[in-house]
Amino acid sequence: MIVFLIPISFAVAVLRHRLYDIDIIINRALVYGGLTAILAGIYFGVVLGAQSIIYALTRSTDQPPILVVLTTLVIAALIQPLRRTIQTFIDKRFFRPKYDAARTLAGFGRAVRSEVDLEPLRASLLDVVDQTMRPKSAWLWLREPTRVPTRLPPG
Repeated sequence: MIVFLIPISFAVAVLRHRLYDIDIIINRALVYGGLTAILAGIYFGVVLGAQSIIYALTRSTDQPPILVVLTTLVIAALIQPLRRTIQTFIDKRFFRPKYDAARTLAGFGRAVRSEVDLEPLRASLLDVVDQTMRPKSAWLWLREPTRVPTRLPPG
């Protein structure tokens, strides 16, 4: 009975977490594999370097507990900045359309904040949609603005 539950649980996990999209799996494997390798290298480099310095100064092979604590804190502080850096590098190198689309949308967001005229905004929006999604055609329907009375009726 349990033998049949394993493939069913795999199918549920694949469908629930969108693991059928192989790009996501490859992207995460590259990012987290690289992150793990870099952090392990930094950890062992710092520990071995600190041990050799402590041995040269004290001629003792005992490792002070503060060294482990400080090294762990350094690694914990580096996780998110390193992950973002590696993610950006992987996206630029291997997933260029996703990276370009994100940059284009961010640029459009900055431009929209300062634009007040509707016609350039419409043209810019259609251009961004064309660059990021590459549709065969795109239309933008805008409803007529409602008129606000300049003077309130009495009563």
